[in-house]
Amino acid sequence: MDYKEITFSQTDAVGILTLNTPEKINALSLRKIREMIHALERVAADESVRVLVLKASGNHFCAGHDLAEMVDQGTKAYKFIFDQCNRMMMMLHEIPQPVIGVVQGVATAAGCQLAAWCDLVVAAENARFSTPGVKLGLFCTTPMVAITRAIGRKAAMEMLLTGRDFPASEARELGLINRVVPLEELDAEGMKLAGQVSQASGFALAVGKQGLYAQADMTDAQALHYAKNTIVMNNTSEDAQNGIKAFLNKTTAE
Repeated sequence: MDYKEITFSQTDAVGILTLNTPEKINALSLRKIREMIHALERVAADESVRVLVLKASGNHFCAGHDLAEMVDQGTKAYKFIFDQCNRMMMMLHEIPQPVIGVVQGVATAAGCQLAAWCDLVVAAENARFSTPGVKLGLFCTTPMVAITRAIGRKAAMEMLLTGRDFPASEARELGLINRVVPLEELDAEGMKLAGQVSQASGFALAVGKQGLYAQADMTDAQALHYAKNTIVMNNTSEDAQNGIKAFLNKTTAE
């Protein structure tokens, strides 16, 4: 696919997917969503990529859906847009690589959802997160799913009902993001975190990411049973065996 609204590059084991329509505040047009799906499919199949950084060009991360595509359409057209968007959002969880969001400026509505679906998020001090659809008569029900899972019901309800901006510091307190850094350090901090994560076995990263989401809604007993079977399988992998033997050899040598 010839990308028009995103870019993709790779530095060592880190893939970098960049939203690249700053003149539209990186709004999620249908074309951009399709391009992101294509890029995520490529990343999922590429074992040389161990971590994916999701960032945006310009002053802002993402203003949500392209509202120009939300005017005077029928139910079928709107359903297609949201079906495609849901597919793209779910891929952020389903690909084996951890996804690190790097956020500056506004992350609004589906842009807030996009950040919330990332596995980890580094945000600039000027970042602001909101779901202002309620102010337009369009409650942000699709962002609601990711946000509720990230920060819990009470905080999500406040965000969704008020539509107000949540500054990066407050978003971190709520657990929506992991780190807050000065704007000038944002890219470097995002790549630093990606570099740290990418040092691990790609197989182990995939097992851990998928396992965390799979067990999250299980009972304690179900989760422990799932985790036990997963770690048994993981322990038989070549990566795990090599790592354990290397650790034991190092310990013995010391």
